[in-house]
Parts: sequence; C-alpha cells; structure tokens
Amino acid sequence: QVQLVESGGRLVQAGGSLRLSCAASGRTFSTSSMGWFRQAPGREREFVAAIRWIDSSTYYADSVKGRFTISEDNAKNTVYLQMNSLKVEDTATYYCALGTGTLSDYDADARRPYEYDYWGQGTQVTVTS
Repeated sequence: QVQLVESGGRLVQAGGSLRLSCAASGRTFSTSSMGWFRQAPGREREFVAAIRWIDSSTYYADSVKGRFTISEDNAKNTVYLQMNSLKVEDTATYYCALGTGTLSDYDADARRPYEYDYWGQGTQVTVTS
C-alpha cells in the first residue's frame, strides 16, 4: 500500500503563486509516475500535470502549461506542483496520484485518472479576484 499526503493549498489572490507538495510513503519502490489532478464543484476531475519517475519527463494540461511546473524529489518520495500566475478558474481541490504501471504512451496515458493506483485526500486551492 501507498499513502499520499498533499499540502500547500490555501486562499490566494489572482496572479499569485502557490506550491503544493505530495509526500508518498509505504511501498513506493514501484512508482512509475505521479500526477496532479483537480476537481472544481460540479465538474469532473481533470488532469493538471504528471511526471514520469524514471526520467522526470513532464506532461501538462494546456490550461496550465507555462504557469505550472511539476517536479520530484526521489529521495523524499515527494512531488511538487509550483503554480504561478494563478487564475480564478484554477480554484479547485487538487489531488495527487501515484501510478505503478508502465504506460505505453505516457503523454496520453498519464492524463487518464484510471492509470493511477493511489490517490491523496486533496488540498483546496482558492483563487480570488
């Protein structure tokens, strides 16, 4: 089993920055990729960013490309999401996810929630105008 704990979410003004963290514990040796998803009230969970553990390749949703950066610290089993130039529409609960499977097409597959085996409880990000 793997446990994921997110932190860093809070209320911030539009244009501001936040860094989310996700610490993984347990049987993390089988990590293949980690990702961030978000879900706003009344909307489906959507992909934000992902990172492939073996070579740190990164993948982003078009809506956050150029503003958000995903990174990893393998030694700490932690993944980060640096969010800059935040917009009101970034308001959501942000979830960290960990996948153990090898994906055939990372750019496509890493965007699909069902490719991930473990999920955190979420951290709330609220961006005000």
